[in-house]
Amino acid sequence: MGLGERVRYETIFTDSARWDGFVFRPDDIVISTPAKCGTTWLQMICALEIFQRTTFDRTLDRISPWLDILARPLDEVLADYEAQTHRRFIKTHTPLDGLPFDDRVTYICVSRDPRDVAVSWDGHLSNLNFATILTLREGAVGAMDLDELIAASPPLPSGTARDRFWSWVEPTTPGKSVSDLEIMLHHLDTFWQARDLPNIVLLRYEDLLDDLEGRMRYIASRLGIAIAETVWPSLVQAATFDDMKVRASELAAEASHDGFYNDRDRFFHKGSTGQWRDFLGDEELARYIARVAECAPSDLAAWVHRPPLLAAGDG
Repeated sequence: MGLGERVRYETIFTDSARWDGFVFRPDDIVISTPAKCGTTWLQMICALEIFQRTTFDRTLDRISPWLDILARPLDEVLADYEAQTHRRFIKTHTPLDGLPFDDRVTYICVSRDPRDVAVSWDGHLSNLNFATILTLREGAVGAMDLDELIAASPPLPSGTARDRFWSWVEPTTPGKSVSDLEIMLHHLDTFWQARDLPNIVLLRYEDLLDDLEGRMRYIASRLGIAIAETVWPSLVQAATFDDMKVRASELAAEASHDGFYNDRDRFFHKGSTGQWRDFLGDEELARYIARVAECAPSDLAAWVHRPPLLAAGDG
């Protein structure tokens, strides 16, 4: 089944056109999430369930490379995937309408309360070493188009934590950054509209927090992976935030690139919910609700937020 003509998503650091050269295998898994919604968590869960052990012979970003990021030449990334003999699980931040669609492939997406995403994204940006990332990009694809892409990109957020939150919710150029509210909700909506297809798996970050073992068992069932009861405890423990945090050097996104982060150990920061309450008061909730209503259908907005947001003016 096809989902129509693919949309190309391109930023300074990513390009969904890199999927053009990818050849699927029947049991492939595509982990397609908005930024800061538990991508690395899902990669780890897939690794644990596919290999059924808690340690690996490579960093997670080399077992499950991020196909779209312009940090390595595409032919190297494709060669890595082609050489894999285990069941492959591919990382992307491209929405479903930008991906090649194959009925034989399982597509997994994870949502998260956008207010928590805004806070997590803010901390992530402050930890990125942009000089290193630009050097990697130039080595992978050159710099011919870089000035044009930079000119079209919004400036990095500044000001207080509250200011930066609202610059993510209400950017001056919506949809032009790597992450903002509109980008995130559009990504989720592409999966929401296809959620009844048998090869679409749509999860919530908060449900993983509340019942990690239950959600891991659900994921395994959707992927058709049988796991012995004696193995489950070690797999679930290895997928906890505390266990993953102490393994940041091997599990953090792009961990194999030295200098990608100012501090790689900060990649796993808190892994919690509700941090936005520290600076976003009830008086500003109506403003947030109004912006969400501009970006997403009401049923998706209600599902993403827990408890569901009330419409502006409701009490």
